Amino acid sequence: LNLEIEKESMYVIARQCPVAGDLRLVFSILFISIHLERMGDLSLNMAKIARRTNEEESLPRLLDLISKMGDQVRLVVKTSLEAFEKSDVELARTLPKLDDPIDDYFKTFFKELASVAAKKGTFEWASNMVLASRYLERIADHAVDIGELITYLVTGVKEEWD
Repeated sequence: LNLEIEKESMYVIARQCPVAGDLRLVFSILFISIHLERMGDLSLNMAKIARRTNEEESLPRLLDLISKMGDQVRLVVKTSLEAFEKSDVELARTLPKLDDPIDDYFKTFFKELASVAAKKGTFEWASNMVLASRYLERIADHAVDIGELITYLVTGVKEEWD
C-alpha cells in the first residue's frame, strides 16, 4: 500500500505541480503512510511474539504493564488519526503528552524485568515481552510523528516535539 501511495504522490507532483497547502498535503500523506506502514510492521512482529509465547511462563505484573501500554498506544494512534482526519492541530499537539505514560510504562517494565530475570524458566518469555514493549513504544512514537506532520500540513510550520 505504501508503494502505491508513493507512486500516486509522485504522479500528483509530476503532473499537477501542487503548491502550498496542496503540496504539504501530498508530502504529509506520503510521510504518514510510511509511519503507518512501520506501525503495521511492528504490530505484525508483536503478533508473531504472541504466537510463540507460552502463556504459562508469563509473569502477571509484566503482562499487566504490556496490556496498559497497549491500551495507551491505541489511544495515541487513534488520536493521531483523528487529528489527521479533522486537520486538528490542537489535538495533534496533545500527542506528546499522551505518549508520556507509554515511556513511563516502558521504563517500569525494565525495572520489573530486572527484579524477576533470575526466575528460572521465564527468560525467553521476558525477552519476548521486552521486544513487545519496545514495539509498542515505537508505535506510539510514530503516532506522535504523525502529529508533527499534521501540524506542518495545517500550519506550514515544521515542529519537532520531544
